[in-house]
Amino acid sequence: MPTDRSNSRPTARSNPGPAAAARNRAALLEAAHAVFAEGGTTAPLSSVARRAGVGQGSLYRHFPDRVSLVAAVVEENVDELEAVSARAGTTLSDLLGLVTRHAIESVGVVDLLAEDRPVRMLELRDRVAAALAAHHATALEAGAVPPGTTVDDLMLAVELVAGALTRRPAAERGPMAARAWRLLGIAVVLP
Repeated sequence: MPTDRSNSRPTARSNPGPAAAARNRAALLEAAHAVFAEGGTTAPLSSVARRAGVGQGSLYRHFPDRVSLVAAVVEENVDELEAVSARAGTTLSDLLGLVTRHAIESVGVVDLLAEDRPVRMLELRDRVAAALAAHHATALEAGAVPPGTTVDDLMLAVELVAGALTRRPAAERGPMAARAWRLLGIAVVLP
């Protein structure tokens, strides 16, 4: 037990309790975004814990497996997408650009989640579709997407573009995504 040097009596360590748990979870998610951007979703989870400054026990208390950590990262991305979608003046092209940025930063998410699509991931997919749907009609009228394009088509396009990025070096992902969107005939504003 630590000692208080002023009077040589033992002092109790403070237990930050739930506040530490929330800080650790936030640090783990921030670290996961960075580690996945650098090494893909198959990067060692120990790298995530190390970058977050927590032990692996803390990592596994919050995220018992890789899919749950990836799902939490995707959920943060979807939260951001919904917030941007709600802003005045946002276009479908802006949203697709944000989704593409997320795919560039978290390569491998599509492959990993395609292997095991838990209900939570299907719910997140539905939330993305809803955000895109809110701007779909305006994009059709503006000619930003080909005539007859549906929201399901947009979701397939996102999956196709994201899948194409998984085997590309980081420096090639942005240009590759831009090419893919042009080939699909969909106007996208890449961040």
